[in-house]
Amino acid sequence: MATIPWGTIRSLLIFFGPVLLPKAITLYRNLRRGRAAHGLKIRPVPAPVRRALLLLLSLSLVYLALALVPFYSPENIFRLTQSRLQIPVDVLFTRLASLRPPSISDNALRHKFVNLESRLLYLQFGPDVLASCPFCSSDDPKSYLYYALPKIVAPHLFNLGLIALVTSSSSFFGTGSRDGYKWRYPATIASLCIGFADVYTVSSYNHQSNARALRLNEIDFFYWRQRSLRYLLLVVLNTLLASLLYLSSTNRLFASPPSPAERVETVVRQLQQVKGKINAAGVMQNTISRDDELRARSNAYWHHEVRLMGEVMEERDVVEGVRDALRERIVVENVERDAETYVRSMLPPFSAAVYGGGGGGGRAKDD
Repeated sequence: MATIPWGTIRSLLIFFGPVLLPKAITLYRNLRRGRAAHGLKIRPVPAPVRRALLLLLSLSLVYLALALVPFYSPENIFRLTQSRLQIPVDVLFTRLASLRPPSISDNALRHKFVNLESRLLYLQFGPDVLASCPFCSSDDPKSYLYYALPKIVAPHLFNLGLIALVTSSSSFFGTGSRDGYKWRYPATIASLCIGFADVYTVSSYNHQSNARALRLNEIDFFYWRQRSLRYLLLVVLNTLLASLLYLSSTNRLFASPPSPAERVETVVRQLQQVKGKINAAGVMQNTISRDDELRARSNAYWHHEVRLMGEVMEERDVVEGVRDALRERIVVENVERDAETYVRSMLPPFSAAVYGGGGGGGRAKDD
């Protein structure tokens, strides 16, 4: 397979780097600024999202083991016996028998390896398909593709079900909110694209490219390479989805502002809390007013407070400090305007009667 020279990659980075890097930095800053604009704070990972992350990362480790650990990979008899593709069948399986005990699939493969075409199809579709397909024939290579198609699609369908599970709002492993649901559509599209690309790559592979390979190192073991790539792409997809879930659920990036219904619900809840506190204060005041002893203690407290504050305000230092503040630091007109605005907001039905129409508004406008 052709590789891109490092010089070409470096030239592309030098050419596009100064253009793309500032745009990436600007996009990152806008995402961070969006969180502050909506008043969202970084929060711990919610429990449903934590379960979804654990499931995604655990399955990614399983995929990684299936892709990289030789123990979980199907056996490659040519690599195991260090044999070239044109080796006689009897010699190949004699070498194989000297390395390990015979298996059930050995006889099936022995009968299939009647020509070079069967061996080429073995490199494209793997040992299980070639040994167990009951209707396949080397005269019709597409028949092997039809038999191998369910095994190719199965990991993608399983992973797609996992994505639907962790982005659900009703399941135990689901995120339970829009933190995961917002990524369901992009993750599903990415999973389907990977699956279609995998099927297209297997179906369009030219197995005859190995016909001229005379040495072992010249053989393209397509099935094993494509199998590893399939699981590695699923690892990348699940890891990326887990990262997006983590960033969005903790409001670090991609934070979504609350919907209008949620904002209304929050305001109503806060108003109910304020109303409860006001009712509690009213009940307490009513209780104090009805009880003789409590009413006497309240009156005594306020008499003492008035007397104490009067004595404080009559001290010379306090009088000079108040006079200095009124003269240099406090603008009386601003205080009056703020007081008028506060009264208008607290008592809208009575503000017009108290202030005689729009006089206050006109004065504020003149200021």
